[in-house]
Amino acid sequence: MATGPRYKVAFRRRRESRTNYYTRKKLLASHETRAVVRRSNKNITVQFVDFTMTGDVIVAAADTKEFKAMGWENSCSSVPAAYLVGYAAGLRAKKADIEYAVLDLGMQNPQHGGVLFAVAKGMIDAGLEVPCSEDVLPDEDRLMGKHIDDKIEADVNSMKEKLEAE
Repeated sequence: MATGPRYKVAFRRRRESRTNYYTRKKLLASHETRAVVRRSNKNITVQFVDFTMTGDVIVAAADTKEFKAMGWENSCSSVPAAYLVGYAAGLRAKKADIEYAVLDLGMQNPQHGGVLFAVAKGMIDAGLEVPCSEDVLPDEDRLMGKHIDDKIEADVNSMKEKLEAE
């Protein structure tokens, strides 16, 4: 690491590749509710966050870990699971009087038709307005899991009914 009086050390979270402060500042300056999507190897988390000067406030959230208790036996990091967690988070956000949210993907690498945009499609289908191009959203076959197995479509539809009944 360079040293000397002219060298400026970056913020810790930037050095760890966890926060892009330029993008975060633009998102916070918009004064809109952020739909924060985070993905790990086993789970997907969606949180609707409002910024305050004392810190971020989580208004509504959903996680794929909750699906195991509801009878979901498939992968919790797949495209159908991402769609369902976006749908669940969107329904909870509607109950919290959120109509519009800006997608916050952080430092993740988004891919057209991938898991991150499946979450956005779930939020849109739940009735939220999320600014997103139709070109990046996955097609209906991928959302229903036909690219994985033909039996997953029935699981997705039954989970949607359970989430609507909540």
